Amino acid sequence: MEIFFTTPIEDILALLWIADPVIARTLKKDVPLHDAREEMFEHLNSLERSLFNIYSDRRLKDMHIIERNNAKECIRVLKNIMRSENEKITGFSALKMLHDLALHRKGLNDVSKGFLLEFYFLFMGMHGRSKLNRSDVHLDENEKGSAGSRSLILDGYAKIMDRQMRRYPSGTDPTLVRRARKMKERLLSYFSGTDRDWRDHLWQLTHIVNDLSTLEDLVELDEEERAGLKSADSLGIPYQITPYYLSLFDPKGKNDSDRTVRAQVIPSRVYCETVHGKSSLGEEMDFMGERSTSPIDLITRRYPKIVILKPFDSCPQICVYCQRNWEIKRIGEGEVTPGSLEKAMDWISDTRSISEVLVTGGDPLTLNNGQIAHILERLYDIEHLERIRIGSRVFVTLPFRIDEGLVKILKRGHIPGKREVCLVTHFEHTTEITPDAVGAVTRVRNAGMSIYNQQVFTYFNSRRFETCALRRGLKLAGVDPYYSFNTKGKEETDDFRVPIARMLQERKEEARLLPGLIRTDEPVFNVPKLGKVHLRAWQDHEPIMILPTGRRVYRFYPWEAILTLVDDYIYTDVSIWDYLTRLHDEGESASGYRSIWYYF
Repeated sequence: MEIFFTTPIEDILALLWIADPVIARTLKKDVPLHDAREEMFEHLNSLERSLFNIYSDRRLKDMHIIERNNAKECIRVLKNIMRSENEKITGFSALKMLHDLALHRKGLNDVSKGFLLEFYFLFMGMHGRSKLNRSDVHLDENEKGSAGSRSLILDGYAKIMDRQMRRYPSGTDPTLVRRARKMKERLLSYFSGTDRDWRDHLWQLTHIVNDLSTLEDLVELDEEERAGLKSADSLGIPYQITPYYLSLFDPKGKNDSDRTVRAQVIPSRVYCETVHGKSSLGEEMDFMGERSTSPIDLITRRYPKIVILKPFDSCPQICVYCQRNWEIKRIGEGEVTPGSLEKAMDWISDTRSISEVLVTGGDPLTLNNGQIAHILERLYDIEHLERIRIGSRVFVTLPFRIDEGLVKILKRGHIPGKREVCLVTHFEHTTEITPDAVGAVTRVRNAGMSIYNQQVFTYFNSRRFETCALRRGLKLAGVDPYYSFNTKGKEETDDFRVPIARMLQERKEEARLLPGLIRTDEPVFNVPKLGKVHLRAWQDHEPIMILPTGRRVYRFYPWEAILTLVDDYIYTDVSIWDYLTRLHDEGESASGYRSIWYYF
C-alpha cells in the first residue's frame, strides 16, 4: 500500500491495464460505449463461470476458495458499476471514463488516484490476487501441523490485538489520571473553585467554556484549532465544553492521547463556514428529516413500537458531529415550552401501539431532578410503556450529574418483570473512561439498571483496534456496547466521516477477534427519515458507482423494504484513498488497512 503514495498517477493507470489485459484490450477499442459494455459483461460472466467450474483451467481450480469468493464479489461490484441504470441514477459513467482514458479522450487530470485504485484492486481481486489470506501471524516450520499449532496461531492474533490496543490507554491509566488531576487544579484555580465545587454539576454548568479567550488561557491550541474557534466566534456557531471534559485535554497541546476529545468539541473552520453558508442561504439543516417524522412537536417516530421524546434542546457539551447540531442551543436556551411537553406526553399516552420511549434531546439529564421526575413520573403512569430509555452523555461530559437523587428517580420506574428503565450513552474513546465516569456508571448499575453505548465511528476513533479498545474498556466499566453508527453525509462534518468499507473491515477483522460479550454493538447506517439499516448484508446496501474523486456511491434499502414498497436512498461515501492518505500523513501505516478495498 505504501508504494502508492509515491507512485505517479500515470503509473497507476498502467498497472490498472496490466491487472486485466482483456479489459484493457476491450476499452482501448474505438467502439461505441454500448459495444464496450457488452464485451465487458461477456468477459465478467465468463470469468465468473470459470471460477466455480470444475472443468476450468488448473490455475482457477487451485485458487483458494477465499480468493474465489472475493473474486465473485469483485465481479458483482464491477457489474453494478457498469450498469446503465446506475449511471443514470448517479449522473456519471465510470465505464465511459475508463473508456475515454484508454482512448486518450480524457486525461489524468480528470480523475484521482482513488478512482484508479478502486478499479485496480477490483481487477486484482477478480483474478484472485487480492492477497487477502496474507496473515501477520507466522509459525516456524517445526510448529506447523503440530497439535498446538492452532493455539499458537490464536496466541499470535491475541498478541497483535494486545500490542495494538496498548496504543489507546483508558482514562483510568495512571499517567492520564495524573494529567487530568493537574488540569483539574489548573481549572479550579482559574475559576476560583474548590474540590467540592468540582463535583457539583451545577458549578460545572455555570463554568462551561464557550469562548476562544478562555480556552487559550487554559490549554495550548494549534493554528488549525484556533482558526476554527475564531470562525465559530465570528459566525455565531455555538460550542461549549464542561470544565470536567476540558480536564481530559493535554494542556501542552494536541497529541495522540487527546486528539479525539479535542476533535469532538473544537469546531473546524470548514465546519463553521459550511454551517453558516447553509444557514445564510436558507438551506435545510435537518439532514435526518426529523420534521417529516414528527407527528407532534417534541416527538420523532420512525419505528412501530418506539418514539423519541425531546424535552430539552441543549447539552452540557455540543459535539461537532452531532446529527442534531442544527437545533442544539446554548446551555441557557434549551428549555422547551411546558405546554408542548405536556401535549407530547399526552400523545404518547393516547398512542397505545407505543411500548418504548427514548427520552433524549439535547441531553435531558441537564434538567434538574424536579423537572426529570415530573417527565418520568408521567411516563411511569402510562401502562403500555414497557421500557423507558434515557439518552444522555453526562457519563462522559458531566459524570457528577449522576447523583443519588437522580438515581432514585430512575430506579422508581425500573420494575423488573413489568418495566425497564435504562440509559443509553455515548463514549467515543478510551480516554473518556475515567475514574469519575466509571463511578457514575457504577451508581446506576448498583441500582439495578443497564447502560448501553452508542458510538459514532469517526475518523478520530477508526484506527486499527481503537474501537476494540473502547469496547473492552466499556464492558469492564459496566457499559454494554450497543450500536456503532456510520458518520453520515452531512457536508459540514466531512472531517469526521469514514468510508463504509473501513467500518465493515473493523467489524470483520478486529471486532470479530474479541469475545462475543464485548462485541455486542451492531454497525448501522441511519437513513434520513427512515431509520437504521444494518451494514452487514448485501440485501441492505450495495455499491453502484465510483466517482472520479474515488468516492463510492451506495444504494441503501431501508429496513421497511421487506414489509412494503419504499424508496431507496442514494449515498455518496468518502474516498477510501483520501482516508488512507489522511492516516498516512498522520504517521499511520496504510499497509495495515490493505484489505479495505475488498469491503463493499
